[in-house]
Amino acid sequence: MSTTAEVRRLTTPQDLFQAAAEEFIRAANDAVAQRKRFAVALSGGSTPRSLYTLLAANASPSLPWDRMFFFFGDERHVPPDHPESNYRMANEALFSKTPIPAANIFRVAGENPDASAAAGEYEKNIRDFFSAPAGEFPRFDLILLGLGPDGHTASLFPETQALQEKSRLVAANWVEKFKTSRITFTLPLLNAAHRLSFLVSGTDKAPALHEVLEGKAPGEEYPAKLVQPGAGQLIWFVDRAAASELSAAA
Repeated sequence: MSTTAEVRRLTTPQDLFQAAAEEFIRAANDAVAQRKRFAVALSGGSTPRSLYTLLAANASPSLPWDRMFFFFGDERHVPPDHPESNYRMANEALFSKTPIPAANIFRVAGENPDASAAAGEYEKNIRDFFSAPAGEFPRFDLILLGLGPDGHTASLFPETQALQEKSRLVAANWVEKFKTSRITFTLPLLNAAHRLSFLVSGTDKAPALHEVLEGKAPGEEYPAKLVQPGAGQLIWFVDRAAASELSAAA
């Protein structure tokens, strides 16, 4: 585990969503105060959906929506209206319910039949937004991440090729168990962020969380272990069920 990591244990999933929402609001306001804008990468899944719903319902007056820019840490290789699309989920839970300008939302073109081309296009969009030349890794203000029961995060799955990527920002990662490619941020891009927040809820995540934070298995088997920001802040928001296998010291 990164020496900069902090583990925040919350009792219930709702407590987790509330704590993560407060951190999101703090990160947004800090970034706008310091850099005049807030660039955030969202994650998919059921846990972040609850966070987005909470933000849309309660945070509108406290967030500078016109200075917030939304990206996606990973996306399925599907069109934006597909039930599995991370963009569709975020649009239903957050974008459509808040005054976010459409121009501030950067989605992955998952409908492109060529996943590698979609990844390359998204990398160009990110570099253009940050004015980042080749060889430089832009610093997102906040990246939201989840944890799979197999230890994956974003679409960096165990033993997959994208774990070895050192120069690209975005990769098309073939995931054999799903027989499909996923478009995902790479580890160097994740680790360049100012802040990263993992949201982990449920007993099905407890073994993986224990292994990532306290186990000895290599990062190639539990890719979330490889999220270790050099200069950024890393916070794990975990509920009691997810933390059930952690030691008291974690």
